[in-house]
Formats: sequence, C-alpha cells, structure tokens
Amino acid sequence: MNKRSVGADYEQKAAEYLEMHGFRIIERNFHSRQGEIDIIGIHKGQLVFVEVKYRRNKNTGFPEEAVDLKKQRRICRTSDYFRLKNPGYVNMQVRYDVVTICGESLRWYQNAFDYILGRG
Repeated sequence: MNKRSVGADYEQKAAEYLEMHGFRIIERNFHSRQGEIDIIGIHKGQLVFVEVKYRRNKNTGFPEEAVDLKKQRRICRTSDYFRLKNPGYVNMQVRYDVVTICGESLRWYQNAFDYILGRG
C-alpha cells in the first residue's frame, strides 16, 4: 500500500467520524495552486476547513506537529481560493480544524488555528 492510499484511507476514517458528529461534508481533497484541503464542510453553521494528519505511532512525532505555520498559511490561502470559487460561502464564518490519527487514536481539534494572512 502506498502513502497516498494510506492517506486516503485515514481521510475516509476522519470523514466518517466528522459526519457522525454532525459535520456535513461539501468537498474532499480540494486542490488549487496554493495547496490542498483534505475536507471542507459545514459544522454548527460555520464553513470548516479540515486538515487530516496520520502517524502510525509517535516515534516520528505527533501528527499535530506536522500542521506547522507554513502548512497553516497554505491552508488559509487555499480556503480563500475555495471561497472565491464558491461565492455562496463567502459570508459564512470560517473555522480551521485538524483531525489527527495516531495508531488507533483519533482526535478532532476544532478551531485548531486562526486565519493567517500573507505569504511569509
């Protein structure tokens, strides 16, 4: 099994978990020149952009650590592009979540980081 298919399996697990908790998925694997967003959906009236990170175990670090400032900026730029292409969502409050899977443990961090403006 290659890395991409492993990632897809865990993104599917994350999507199912989110849906069980009232999250309505509107798009998966949204791509732009700025980057990719794993899951986009609506939760509690907010437009939510979700990054999914998986680690087999903690030997290579916690999955949360992989969502660094650079990754957050890329997600924010991509979310801007998504809203530009989908103007029906432009007036919704936006939230950035992270779902981590380490071994069999899944954690959902709601409002994991704030919007970051700029290229830096």
